[in-house]
Amino acid sequence: MVSEADYLKKILLSPVYDVAVQSDLVRLDKLSASLGNDIWLKREDQQPVKSFKLRGAYNRLCQLTEQQCAAGVIAASAGNHAQGVAYSARIKQMKAVIVMPETTPEIKVEAVRTFGGEYAEVVLHGTSFDAASAHARQLADQHGYTFVPPFDDPDVIAGQGTIGRELLEQNPHLDTLFIAVGGGGLAAGIGVYLKQLKPDLKIVAVESEESACLKAAMEKGEPVDLPSVGIFADGVAVKRIGSETFRLCQQYVDEVITVSSDEICAAIKDIFDDTRVIAEPAGALSVAGIRKYVRENNTQGQKIGGILCGANINFHTLRYVSERCELGEQKEVVFAAKIPERPGAFRHFCELLGGRAITEFNYRFASNKEAHIFVGLKLRQGREEFKAIAESLKQNGYQLFDLSDNEMAKLHVRYMVGGRPPKLLNEHVFSFEFPEHPGALMKFLDTLGERWNITLFHYRNHGAAEGLVLAGFDIPADSRADFDQHLTQLGYQFEEQTANPAYRFFLSDLNGVFD
Repeated sequence: MVSEADYLKKILLSPVYDVAVQSDLVRLDKLSASLGNDIWLKREDQQPVKSFKLRGAYNRLCQLTEQQCAAGVIAASAGNHAQGVAYSARIKQMKAVIVMPETTPEIKVEAVRTFGGEYAEVVLHGTSFDAASAHARQLADQHGYTFVPPFDDPDVIAGQGTIGRELLEQNPHLDTLFIAVGGGGLAAGIGVYLKQLKPDLKIVAVESEESACLKAAMEKGEPVDLPSVGIFADGVAVKRIGSETFRLCQQYVDEVITVSSDEICAAIKDIFDDTRVIAEPAGALSVAGIRKYVRENNTQGQKIGGILCGANINFHTLRYVSERCELGEQKEVVFAAKIPERPGAFRHFCELLGGRAITEFNYRFASNKEAHIFVGLKLRQGREEFKAIAESLKQNGYQLFDLSDNEMAKLHVRYMVGGRPPKLLNEHVFSFEFPEHPGALMKFLDTLGERWNITLFHYRNHGAAEGLVLAGFDIPADSRADFDQHLTQLGYQFEEQTANPAYRFFLSDLNGVFD
């Protein structure tokens, strides 16, 4: 086991500045004014590969023996670690094999090839990170490559810890530091350094709600496997935190908080507003955590730091970010409502909104008596304002259902309002995560066969390696067990959504109800 003193020595002697820059620590003036605290952001997007991962990768390669350098290295990654290893290998003039899933967007594959030049070889294997990682380890055994882990390695951890050294020099007066956690290497490295030199500094780890492996490990007392992880913040989409990173985080992290995808989108906008830099979702986690922590704890007058740990965002992801950021800021709400089917009803409904800006309006004739609407509304004073709006509408006879936290409604139903089946069906609805590779949809259809009729289908992708699908099927009661078996054989992550109120209200053959 590497001791505290050994980590301190490793960090202080790390040669990362052969390739890395001492990134700026900038004050976020607009966010500071908005939150009533002094907010500082460490700009790791300034690294040559646009993320902090270069530090750990280069430090690890610098510890190799001559024999290991001659044999080369191998890594499995679809993101920033891959680019960090490739870039480091080119600088060190050694061979690097990077194994990436076949679903990896071409822009990321090309980035690895560009950073690695003639020294980097990209191998595409499997449709998941687990498959790519297993293949990388097999190749390492076959060819004698040194495997370079993305986070669970003392030299990688120490490389990331050099950020802590810089932070203490740039602003020694921080009260609280927020650090994004995926596999835990960043938080472990910074924590083991800063807590030895400034033990009163509070360290808060920030995780995506969809991949909170540190929170799960803290609750269990040891690393555990998450059943699944979300795909939006792919830079922290880790199912299991590392053993060594968990040991250090357990000792040096004071608190763990989680944030939603909407809150991450709001943080991307916060960073852009102050710096004109577009952070990737994982890179904005610390700012999302700051905003949530300050709001929930009514924190005022503190010196707070965060780390923009990466800016390798897929351009198409911005569409999703733009749609969701104001929900994350609590400046927008989306809801369903029933309005009477009569002349002037919509005008009366809008009058009750008090001149507030409507951001979205989807209308569906439901019967001769009522219509169903999906509404987006700008808020001036946050969620408390919506409570007053809802109460006013209810007093005037309108039934409402808040959909702001309903992921299916925001991902799919808002684009599908208007369709109900013409006859009663044994319809069951499921959400799926589909790998983005040729033949994925055909595999889905081939596995299901022609026994069950598809009654509803909506596909949604926001630039990630996986797309999101909502699908309905006509499933007679006596064949449900067979259908469930077929779903298991697919091997995709899925969840039944038949009871989701957004589906029932806008798309099902049942009468839309609020229950």
